[in-house]
Amino acid sequence: MTDWRAVGVGFVVILVVGAVGLSLPLVGQIGAGLIGGFAAGYLAGGGLGRGAWHGLVAGSLTGVVLTLALAGLGGLAGVFAGGPLGGALGGLGVLLAGVVLTLLFAVDSAVAGAVGSLTKGWVNG
Repeated sequence: MTDWRAVGVGFVVILVVGAVGLSLPLVGQIGAGLIGGFAAGYLAGGGLGRGAWHGLVAGSLTGVVLTLALAGLGGLAGVFAGGPLGGALGGLGVLLAGVVLTLLFAVDSAVAGAVGSLTKGWVNG
Protein backbone atom coordinates (compact mmCIF):
# COMPACT_ATOMS: atom_id res chain seq x y z
CA MET A 1 0.00 0.00 0.00
CA THR A 2 1.39 3.38 -0.95
CA ASP A 3 1.95 5.89 1.84
CA TRP A 4 0.83 9.06 0.08
CA ARG A 5 2.09 11.25 2.90
CA ALA A 6 5.63 9.97 2.30
CA VAL A 7 5.22 10.46 -1.46
CA GLY A 8 3.86 13.99 -0.93
CA VAL A 9 6.76 14.95 1.32
CA GLY A 10 9.22 13.53 -1.23
CA PHE A 11 7.46 15.45 -4.02
CA VAL A 12 7.66 18.76 -2.13
CA VAL A 13 11.29 18.16 -1.15
CA ILE A 14 12.22 17.48 -4.80
CA LEU A 15 10.46 20.67 -5.93
CA VAL A 16 12.03 22.87 -3.23
CA VAL A 17 15.55 21.46 -3.52
CA GLY A 18 15.26 21.51 -7.32
CA ALA A 19 14.22 25.16 -7.31
CA VAL A 20 17.11 26.06 -5.02
CA GLY A 21 19.40 23.77 -7.02
CA LEU A 22 18.90 25.70 -10.25
CA SER A 23 21.94 27.74 -9.26
CA LEU A 24 24.06 24.56 -8.93
CA PRO A 25 23.89 22.99 -12.40
CA LEU A 26 24.83 19.33 -11.89
CA VAL A 27 24.31 18.89 -8.18
CA GLY A 28 21.00 20.72 -8.05
CA GLN A 29 18.62 18.56 -10.06
CA ILE A 30 20.18 15.18 -9.39
CA GLY A 31 20.60 16.10 -5.73
CA ALA A 32 16.94 17.09 -5.58
CA GLY A 33 15.87 13.64 -6.76
CA LEU A 34 18.22 11.95 -4.32
CA ILE A 35 17.16 14.02 -1.30
CA GLY A 36 13.44 13.81 -2.11
CA GLY A 37 13.59 10.07 -2.78
CA PHE A 38 15.51 9.54 0.45
CA ALA A 39 12.86 11.50 2.37
CA ALA A 40 10.03 9.48 0.81
CA GLY A 41 11.77 6.17 1.50
CA TYR A 42 12.69 7.14 5.04
CA LEU A 43 9.14 8.18 5.89
CA ALA A 44 7.65 5.07 4.28
CA GLY A 45 10.12 2.67 5.92
CA GLY A 46 9.34 -1.04 5.74
CA GLY A 47 12.27 -2.40 3.75
CA LEU A 48 14.21 -2.00 0.56
CA GLY A 49 11.36 -2.53 -1.91
CA ARG A 50 8.91 -0.31 -0.07
CA GLY A 51 11.42 2.53 0.15
CA ALA A 52 12.36 2.19 -3.51
CA TRP A 53 8.67 2.22 -4.50
CA HIS A 54 7.92 5.40 -2.57
CA GLY A 55 11.03 7.13 -3.90
CA LEU A 56 10.10 6.06 -7.43
CA VAL A 57 6.55 7.37 -7.12
CA ALA A 58 7.71 10.69 -5.64
CA GLY A 59 10.32 11.18 -8.38
CA SER A 60 7.95 10.14 -11.17
CA LEU A 61 5.16 12.35 -9.91
CA THR A 62 7.50 15.34 -9.77
CA GLY A 63 8.76 14.63 -13.29
CA VAL A 64 5.25 14.31 -14.71
CA VAL A 65 4.02 17.53 -13.06
CA LEU A 66 7.07 19.49 -14.23
CA THR A 67 6.84 18.00 -17.72
CA LEU A 68 3.20 18.93 -18.19
CA ALA A 69 3.71 22.45 -16.83
CA LEU A 70 6.80 23.14 -18.92
CA ALA A 71 5.32 21.58 -22.08
CA GLY A 72 2.32 23.89 -21.75
CA LEU A 73 4.61 26.89 -21.35
CA GLY A 74 6.77 25.74 -24.26
CA GLY A 75 3.72 25.35 -26.48
CA LEU A 76 2.43 28.76 -25.47
CA ALA A 77 5.78 30.40 -26.17
CA GLY A 78 5.97 28.58 -29.50
CA VAL A 79 2.56 29.91 -30.53
CA PHE A 80 3.71 33.47 -29.94
CA ALA A 81 7.02 32.91 -31.71
CA GLY A 82 5.98 30.76 -34.66
CA GLY A 83 2.24 30.33 -34.82
CA PRO A 84 0.45 27.00 -34.49
CA LEU A 85 3.32 24.95 -35.90
CA GLY A 86 5.77 26.66 -33.56
CA GLY A 87 3.47 25.92 -30.65
CA ALA A 88 3.22 22.25 -31.56
CA LEU A 89 6.96 21.89 -32.05
CA GLY A 90 7.75 23.86 -28.90
CA GLY A 91 5.36 21.85 -26.77
CA LEU A 92 6.45 18.48 -28.19
CA GLY A 93 10.13 19.35 -27.80
CA VAL A 94 9.68 20.23 -24.16
CA LEU A 95 7.51 17.14 -23.65
CA LEU A 96 10.26 14.90 -25.03
CA ALA A 97 12.87 16.54 -22.80
CA GLY A 98 10.45 16.13 -19.90
CA VAL A 99 10.26 12.38 -20.43
CA VAL A 100 14.03 12.23 -19.94
CA LEU A 101 13.70 14.43 -16.84
CA THR A 102 11.01 12.14 -15.44
CA LEU A 103 13.20 9.07 -15.92
CA LEU A 104 16.13 10.85 -14.27
CA PHE A 105 14.05 11.85 -11.25
CA ALA A 106 12.46 8.41 -10.99
CA VAL A 107 15.63 6.32 -11.10
CA ASP A 108 17.73 8.28 -8.64
CA SER A 109 14.73 8.80 -6.36
CA ALA A 110 14.05 5.05 -6.28
CA VAL A 111 17.64 4.26 -5.33
CA ALA A 112 17.65 6.98 -2.68
CA GLY A 113 14.26 5.78 -1.40
CA ALA A 114 15.66 2.31 -0.87
CA VAL A 115 18.63 3.76 1.03
CA GLY A 116 16.28 5.97 3.08
CA SER A 117 14.15 2.99 4.04
CA LEU A 118 17.20 0.99 5.07
CA THR A 119 18.47 3.95 7.07
CA LYS A 120 15.20 4.14 8.96
CA GLY A 121 15.52 0.43 9.74
CA TRP A 122 19.07 0.91 11.05
CA VAL A 123 18.16 3.96 13.12
CA ASN A 124 15.07 2.38 14.68
CA GLY A 125 16.31 -1.19 14.87
